[in-house]
Amino acid sequence: MKPILPLILLLASLAACRGDDPARVYDNPDQIWTLKSMGGAAFPVTATLTFPKSGEIAGQAPCNRYFGALNAPYPSFETGPIGSTRMACPDMDAEPAFLLALEAATTAQVDGDTLTLSNSDGLEMVFTATD
Repeated sequence: MKPILPLILLLASLAACRGDDPARVYDNPDQIWTLKSMGGAAFPVTATLTFPKSGEIAGQAPCNRYFGALNAPYPSFETGPIGSTRMACPDMDAEPAFLLALEAATTAQVDGDTLTLSNSDGLEMVFTATD
């Protein structure tokens, strides 16, 4: 029985070194995720995603602030309808694609400072954590 105690302590210490639990991504209101690519191509403008409260998403689309419900626990990703402000800007063409992709995403995966939203139809949105 004694040889098992060091093994248990070793496993517990390794688990503590792993860092944040990816499932907590939805529970960190201070984390801002910035979209880097969508569909395998660099996203040409700035767009962000945050999880301000449990069950909510929000952020900055290419032109407007947006907000919506998050209806599924990690690693699922399911939004309710997404609302936004209605300002015009030079990057307006990228906004509908971004918001529609958010609504189409069904799965989230966190790997270090990278958050990937995807679905079974081949959607892939890659975000990186920003300070």
